[in-house]
Amino acid sequence: MAAAQQAEHAEVNRLLRAGQFTEALTKADQHLANNPKDAQMRFIKGVVQSESGKVAEAMTTFTDLTKEFPELPEPYNNLAVLHANQGQFEKARVALEMAVRTNPSYATAHENLGDVYAKLAAQSYTRAQQIDPSNATAAPKLNAARSIFVPPKAAGTQRK
Repeated sequence: MAAAQQAEHAEVNRLLRAGQFTEALTKADQHLANNPKDAQMRFIKGVVQSESGKVAEAMTTFTDLTKEFPELPEPYNNLAVLHANQGQFEKARVALEMAVRTNPSYATAHENLGDVYAKLAAQSYTRAQQIDPSNATAAPKLNAARSIFVPPKAAGTQRK
């Protein structure tokens, strides 16, 4: 059974890489109809949803995974990326902190957390300048924070 499951995961991943999102979602849903607790396929489905622009559905998929499989860091990471892409950096921070708590050696989540902290810092420095335009120290800090910000990365479809 494990080999058949791996083959189905590989096929959905292939369709995802080929940009055949509708087919990938159909195959994922067919598999999940018989294997609803397959966390890996559910994660892949969330990635497909995210890549195909179905952000709300992807958020639901990743949120459900964090509730049912709280020990898996990847759903937290990908949920955080979706939050960050919507400018919801505090929600992204919370999700990324959960990802690194569940797997302290998950480098992608640590990097993404740094990016989110940089964005939150930039927001704070911007606010400081708005409150006190004569503040000479906030501008260089804002520039430094902006220069290191890189958009967060989603995890791949393979669990680490």
